[in-house]
Amino acid sequence: MDQNIVHILSFSGIILAMFFVAFLFIRAFNKFIKTSTDFLQNDPTNYKFVKHFVVGLIYTLGFCLAVYSVPNLRTLAGSLLAGAGIAAVAISLASQAALSNIVGGVFIIIFKPFRINNRLLINTHQGIVEDITLRHTVIRNFENQRIVIPNSVISEEVIINADFTDERICKWIDMNITYDSGIDLAKSIMAEEVLNHPLTIDARTEEMIAESAPVVIVRVLMLGESSVNLRAWAWADNARNAFILSCDALESIKKRFDREGVQIAFPHRVLITKDNQEKFLDKKQK
Repeated sequence: MDQNIVHILSFSGIILAMFFVAFLFIRAFNKFIKTSTDFLQNDPTNYKFVKHFVVGLIYTLGFCLAVYSVPNLRTLAGSLLAGAGIAAVAISLASQAALSNIVGGVFIIIFKPFRINNRLLINTHQGIVEDITLRHTVIRNFENQRIVIPNSVISEEVIINADFTDERICKWIDMNITYDSGIDLAKSIMAEEVLNHPLTIDARTEEMIAESAPVVIVRVLMLGESSVNLRAWAWADNARNAFILSCDALESIKKRFDREGVQIAFPHRVLITKDNQEKFLDKKQK
């Protein structure tokens, strides 16, 4: 058989074997991650990063073996490496971004500013971490869109992690009532509606419990131009439940206010047009 055909078959066989080995590894490792995450409750962050690293290593080794199996390509590769100083410099400069992303990903895995399934706020982007690859971090926002951020970029950003160490979230429930409404009644309604919600948790410390502090605290924040501003502190065990709690509490408080005669304030404006300006001034003087 012609040697060229043998080399082509060898090159093709190694490439196919590379893709097959990568496919088997990804399939087996995904099952391992699912089992470890679902049943053992382990953090999948390290596992997913290792998966991407090993897959990249399989592709690199497979491509190198395929090139080495063909003598002509082996000679060409040696010549290029020996005489391509300028190209090497250009490639190294071009690969700096890729290397910085890999280093950034390694730092994320080591220091863990966030993990898989954590809820993050980065600049104007908010969502749940879905994957951390060698090059970028994938965040799924609440519209089910994927935000892909390079690891080197996300490593330098200020991140708000709702699930870092303590997953409990305090949600502010703000209501503005009129000056004619009873403050004590409004505060009791807000506290009762938040306390009666099934997602509300007791976040009081031992000292607060000993002092008989209420589970839900409601205070007057400010006396505004046309409203008395009230705020209730509602605690939930995670960010998702806190969002649901705040939405439900706003609705139930509004309905209780309507039933019990507490009025929600809104700004009042007096508009004076040119046609009735004189009438308004005369009426004011009288």
